[in-house]
Amino acid sequence: MKLRAVMALVPLGLVVGLLGAAPSAAAQDTGWIRWGNWSPSAPDFDIYLKSFGGSGRPTVIKHVRYGHVSSYTAIPVGQYTIAMRHAGTAATAAPTLSASVRVASGTAYTIVSMGAPSHLGVQVLKETMRSSPDKALVRVVQESVQQHRVTVNQSGRALGGPLRLGGYTGYLSVTPGWQAFHAVGYSESTTKRVFLRANSIHTLVVLDNQGGLRIRSLKDAVGSRTMPAGGVGTGLGGTAPQAPDVSPMLWLATMAGGGLLAAVGVIRLRRSRGRGAHAAMNR
Repeated sequence: MKLRAVMALVPLGLVVGLLGAAPSAAAQDTGWIRWGNWSPSAPDFDIYLKSFGGSGRPTVIKHVRYGHVSSYTAIPVGQYTIAMRHAGTAATAAPTLSASVRVASGTAYTIVSMGAPSHLGVQVLKETMRSSPDKALVRVVQESVQQHRVTVNQSGRALGGPLRLGGYTGYLSVTPGWQAFHAVGYSESTTKRVFLRANSIHTLVVLDNQGGLRIRSLKDAVGSRTMPAGGVGTGLGGTAPQAPDVSPMLWLATMAGGGLLAAVGVIRLRRSRGRGAHAAMNR
C-alpha cells in the first residue's frame, strides 16, 4: 500500500515541478529595446522610454554619446513613448525629440537619434532574430550626414547603395570569417575589417569621422534562438553568445525518475528487513 502511495505522489511532484519550470505568460510577452545616438551634431542625450498611458516610472538611459548604442533592455510588450532630452535636463522639460514604438513579443528594436541639427529625427530599426545556417547576416545603415549617399561593398559585392541618410538594407547572407567592408561616399571612403561568426547577425552603421567616414559593427544576435542579453566589446551593445539549448524539463524528469527509484528501493529494503525480523522471531 505504501509503495503505491509513494509511486502516486512522485508523478504528482513531477507535474508540479514541470508547471513551475514552464515559462510564464509574462516571460513570453517580452520584447527588447536598445538606444543610440547617430546624429553627429546632436548633444549627449538622456533617453526616456515610458509605457503609453502607464503610471509607472520610465526606463531611462543617460548621457548617450554620438556613435554609441546601449545594451538591450527587456520590456513588456505594448505601446511606448520615447523622449530624448539634452543630457542633464530635467525629466519634466520638453523633449528635444520624441516618438513612439509598439514592442511586439520576442522582437528586438534599436532606437536612435539621427540627422543633421536642422533635421533631427528618431529612427526605429527592427532586428531579425532568425539567423542563416552556417552563414552570417549583415545589414547596412547609412547615418553619415556629410556624405549624402553611401555605397557599401564586400569583396566587390555591393551590399547596399547608394543609400541616402537614414536608408538601410535588408539582412544579407555573408560568408563567415574576416571580411572587409568598404564604404564609399561622393568624396570620402573608408574600409573596416570585421570578424563574422557563423549564425551571427550584424548591423554595419556608416557614421561621420572628422570629415571622413567610419563603419561601426553592431552585433544584433548570435544564433536563431538567442535573445538579447547585454553588451559586447565593441561598445555598441549586442547579444550574449548562444548557450546550449537544454530544456529544464529534461532535468526535472531525470530528477523525478531518480527520486522514484530511490523511494521504491527504500520501501523494498524496509519490507525485506521486516520479513527477516519476523522470520527470526518465529524460529
